[in-house]
Amino acid sequence: MDDLGLVYYGINPRKLSGLIGVLTAPLIHGSENLNHIIDNSIPLFFLSLAVFYFYNKVAYRIFFLTYFITGFAVWLFARPAYHIGASGLIYGFGSFLFFSGIIRQNINLLAISLLVVFLYGSMVWGIFPYKADVSWEGHFLGGFTGFILSIIYRNEGPQKIKHEWEEEEEDDEKSTEEEKLAEDSVQEPDRD
Repeated sequence: MDDLGLVYYGINPRKLSGLIGVLTAPLIHGSENLNHIIDNSIPLFFLSLAVFYFYNKVAYRIFFLTYFITGFAVWLFARPAYHIGASGLIYGFGSFLFFSGIIRQNINLLAISLLVVFLYGSMVWGIFPYKADVSWEGHFLGGFTGFILSIIYRNEGPQKIKHEWEEEEEDDEKSTEEEKLAEDSVQEPDRD
């Protein structure tokens, strides 16, 4: 990869020339090991597919915000080195899917959250600095971006499915509260 000079299109933190990497870094891969590129491509494909399928109304916003916020955050906060690869997107989409399912309490989305944990749960170790040539900052900041976006967009897209028995309980609670308010508003006559 260095022979082609593409690494210089990565994110070089806090250098004006490194800002181009916000656009280009996810499109570059530094490993000459084809297995690693495939290992990143498969989760990127399936996680982005899940975002676009289950959150289709906000998917483009999630995609582009994850892409640019993660890249810009790496530019601001990462250690001085060239940061390349799509791992920030993978962590961002995985985090968004996981936390969105929990926040929305939608049974279908919770199933996706559990699937993400089952398939990609070991990704959590990637947010810690364990190898000098791995951008753990990109992993961490991508995951953090996904978490924040899951909170911001919690009211958009699929929501918790309300079942009949839940609506009946809410109606019972409302009628009890209304009766209590009616009793409290009845005033006793003045005794002068």
